[in-house]
Amino acid sequence: MKVKEIKSYSRGRYKVCLEGEADFILYAKELNKYDISEEKDLSEEDYREIMEEILIPRAKKRAMHLLEKMDRTEDNLEKKLSEGGYPKEAIDEAVSYVKSFNYVNDERYAQSYIRSYQGKRSKERIRTDLIQKGIDKEKIDAAMEETYVTDERTMIEELLRKRGFDPENADRKDREKNYRFLASKGFKTDDILSVMKQCVTEL
Repeated sequence: MKVKEIKSYSRGRYKVCLEGEADFILYAKELNKYDISEEKDLSEEDYREIMEEILIPRAKKRAMHLLEKMDRTEDNLEKKLSEGGYPKEAIDEAVSYVKSFNYVNDERYAQSYIRSYQGKRSKERIRTDLIQKGIDKEKIDAAMEETYVTDERTMIEELLRKRGFDPENADRKDREKNYRFLASKGFKTDDILSVMKQCVTEL
């Protein structure tokens, strides 16, 4: 496989761009060790050694470091490693490695997130957040069923109380403003209207 280009990356590191294979990053001394230069062929044997002896161990170490700082979803960890310039093979090996120790567990992450935000955000808003974090919908549903215990109507009541909403004296404009606020938080229309003691046609 031919080396198309070598780009300066950061802190003495260089991105090696190959024909037909994923780019990867090495230090200058590693480029010298494998005699890697532009327009020169890199043998399959050297490529496999670089992957198995340098890139995969380095990706595993980086994954562990990222998880020391905070809990992450599998999707987020993959993105962080990709941003660090690791090729997919190294990323897959690193993620499998940390998963084998249960350091990455999307079900656990979803349960923890739900516990942290129920009572502050609607069930639908939490679900959307978790989907955006790359967690599988079936795992979210299972975590919701096991963990989510907040009564959303009570939650709506509390939010309206904090906003000073008076259902008996509120005018149309005030009702519409509070309805839009609650809808933007992901609460269901039926729950909002029930708590506000108002019907859809009056909004």
